[in-house]
Amino acid sequence: MGINLHQDLINKNHEYWKRKPLLQSVYRDFYHLINQNLSGLPDSKIVELGSGLGNIHEVIPDCLRTDLFPYSWIDQIENAYQLSFENETVSDLILTDVFHHLQYPGTALKELNRVLRRGGRVLLFEPCISLLGLIVYGIFHVEPVALTKRIDWLAPDDWSADKIIYYAAQGNATRVFVNRKFRSGLGQWQSIKTIRLSAFAYVASGGYSVTQLYPTAMLPILKGLEKILDLAPILFSTRLLVILEK
Repeated sequence: MGINLHQDLINKNHEYWKRKPLLQSVYRDFYHLINQNLSGLPDSKIVELGSGLGNIHEVIPDCLRTDLFPYSWIDQIENAYQLSFENETVSDLILTDVFHHLQYPGTALKELNRVLRRGGRVLLFEPCISLLGLIVYGIFHVEPVALTKRIDWLAPDDWSADKIIYYAAQGNATRVFVNRKFRSGLGQWQSIKTIRLSAFAYVASGGYSVTQLYPTAMLPILKGLEKILDLAPILFSTRLLVILEK
């Protein structure tokens, strides 16, 4: 994705964000969940890759916000395939809706592992493809789910991290971490944990661009409904938190 297209998307999302207090509340809950699952290592250095609007600071104010493109709220430019951090210097890496844009996820995960301290964590927050998730992301989202498309785990030898093309496959995190398609390529991680969420309040909020389907005052009711839907993740999960510990 070129910088002009990316800038246009950021500007649109920023306008949607300002007009949707409900969406802000929903994402705040997501960030709280991520915060609860940080490594807790002493002298922590928490880094978010692909920070987008940079809203994570509302919940994790000491998080270093990074992106491929420069924005006034971004602390520094970072490329997930070629990070500027020294070996074993970062306690936590947070990627929200970034993993499904990684064309070579195995190559990126190897780089993330390099910069993590022992006991450090990568937290991936991604679309989850259940029955409901397939409807939500397959019909109402412009990016492909790509459940049957080949995943190129590692970049070819002649590939350069400086030449990233736009890539999207919303089903990749579910395929890799829930269905365990690539568990053989994840041996460098001490533990892998997945949390599947119905996130129905998020779905019915319409996200950034779709019309909100319920009044903001009903959010507590929707959150209560989520507790029931979470009991059947294969049917209702739409969000996935993956926790990789080194």
